[in-house]
Amino acid sequence: MNAVFLKAEWRKLILANYEFNRTILQKYLPAKTEFDSWGGKDYVSLVGFLFKNTRVKGIAFPFHTTFEEVNLRFYVRYKENNEWKRGVVFIKEIVPKRMIAWVANTLYKEHYKSCKMNHSWEEKDDMLNVNYSWENKSVLCKIASQSLAMTNIISVQAENKMLEIPTGSGEEFITEHYYGYSKFDEKITGEYKVEHPRWMVYPVKEYNIQCDFEKNYGSDFKSLTGMKPNSVYLAEGSEISVHGKVMI
Repeated sequence: MNAVFLKAEWRKLILANYEFNRTILQKYLPAKTEFDSWGGKDYVSLVGFLFKNTRVKGIAFPFHTTFEEVNLRFYVRYKENNEWKRGVVFIKEIVPKRMIAWVANTLYKEHYKSCKMNHSWEEKDDMLNVNYSWENKSVLCKIASQSLAMTNIISVQAENKMLEIPTGSGEEFITEHYYGYSKFDEKITGEYKVEHPRWMVYPVKEYNIQCDFEKNYGSDFKSLTGMKPNSVYLAEGSEISVHGKVMI
């Protein structure tokens, strides 16, 4: 296993999960991996969370330690030495820092995009409100000759109490994937390990998702716009360690 490349905290993760057609995902599937399903269904997840106390090879870079991320991902597994490794593949990861996007895309062949982002966490009585938003600039308005921005939102209202994730549950399937896989080409796949303890979750009571999936993630995912997710979870998160990438 490669040495730890990045350490941080991932906090207040909203995970909105949609049943999806694996035929559409086939072209994104990295070599040597296969789809990992739960209950006979394949899922993609829209995930929003906050990076905190980020350090790359032990260095905390100014203005790049705390920031939002929203990503779209699906679930795979890879068999090595007769054991299954369960992981995720990212369609795209959105962050507010251009340098992070540049490094990830240039050096690690990931699919990052930078844009204006924001978040809010609010505790009110026994409830917890968590919100992540991001903007995508559109083409210039032909009449006003100015740039238009569409605000995307993923937010939840949850009971402000943490619960353990039940064994065999949907929460366990979505959160217990400890590898990331990326498609370098038709034969080579990048793999990295993510280490973190088992997370706790908050009971979600309401959610709000306003996302133009086609604009953010491409025409393959336009059917998700306005679709009701199969489930929405809110995980507290934890400290995490990301190991360097290896080629398989």
